[in-house]
Parts: sequence; structure tokens; C-alpha cells
Amino acid sequence: MLETGAPPARLAETYGRYPAMFARLLGDGFQAPTFRVNKGELPAPDAAIDAYLVTGSPAGVYDDLPWIEPLAEFLRSVRGKKKLVGVCFGHQMLAQAFGGKVIKSPKGWGVGLQRYAITEREPWMDSSPAVFLTASHQDQVVELPPGARVIAASEFTPHAGLAYGDEAISFQPHPEFEPDFSAALFQERSEALPPDLARQAVESLSAPNDNARLGRWIGKFLRS
Repeated sequence: MLETGAPPARLAETYGRYPAMFARLLGDGFQAPTFRVNKGELPAPDAAIDAYLVTGSPAGVYDDLPWIEPLAEFLRSVRGKKKLVGVCFGHQMLAQAFGGKVIKSPKGWGVGLQRYAITEREPWMDSSPAVFLTASHQDQVVELPPGARVIAASEFTPHAGLAYGDEAISFQPHPEFEPDFSAALFQERSEALPPDLARQAVESLSAPNDNARLGRWIGKFLRS
């Protein structure tokens, strides 16, 4: 786990940090040491680790932070040698590191349960035509890096899921966010969100989600 941020402290006490959420999502069968990248920790490129998952973060990949470029360099150094997965910030980080472009979108916030159509089917996917997952972002990938293919999309987020051959995959939404955590997070961020949008986001969480399905897909990708 390449940890690039943390939930608000109050929520972390109840729900754990992002690596713990991903560990619950992926289930048994994975050993996942955590490197706190936003605190300056990175593994050696030749470390005996088979895959890396880049978590979400409140930071933007374009921010002038001392750990952003070392992370990008690390991802480039292990591309093709280790399996890579990115979620939210991690999705954007892989895209930027590999030559794409990420911006704070003029569309504003994408929050709440969203439908993402599957636009290309990968071997580790099942036959579902779409997945319903929670979004919480302003930034978006707006230019694809060379070699990336769009595998999931919505009208609001056209580049919601990307695949880089069998080397790397990434998703803008959060399969690791359970509904109770998402509701608490949106309430925590209510001052930053338009009131109606925050309310609609919380209300949307009562519908069924595909967290477990995407967790299985990621697990199959990592084992492939």
C-alpha cells in the first residue's frame, strides 16, 4: 500500500486509515505492508513486493508537495515490473506519472453513488455492464497517457477507469468507501460542498453499490 493521505482524524479513529479499508475490500490472501508516501516513505524499486496500490488523498497531483514527484518517479521505475493499482488520487497519479494530464475540473465536485458504464471488458472483469460506486473528487484526468485505455466512464467522469495493458489499472471512484464512512465524510465536508449536493450525496448512499464486485476485480487483476 502506498498511502498518500488519510481521512479526517475523527473518522480515522472510527473507520481506520485507507490501507485498512483496502485490506477489508480485498479480503484474505494478500499481505500488504504500508508505506506512508506523504510522510516521505517509499520502498526501494527492487523491493520484494509484487504489486503496489496507490490510495486516495486530499492532495492534488499537481500540488507542489515534496513527495509528489518522488512518487511519480517511483511509479515510472516499477512500471512493467510490478502490478499497479490506483484509486482516486492514485488513479490521477498514475495518469500524470505516465504522461497524462490532471486538472481541478470546472465541473466541480463529483460526490455520492454514481453509475459507471464498462466501456471495455478486461479478463479480470465479470459480465456486468456497469458498476455503482461512490465518488468524492474535484480533480479529473482530462488527457490520457500513452498506452492507457478507458474501461469505465460516466458523463461526469469520462476517464473514470483506465487500463495500461496488463501492467496497471486505476479507478476514480472509491470501492473501499463503505456507505457509513462516505456519509460521515460528506457531512464532514459539508461546508466545502453546495448544501443540496451534500444532501443528495448522502441520500444516494442508500442504494446498492458494487464495492465488493470491484474489490473482486482488483483482486483478480493482482493475481493474474
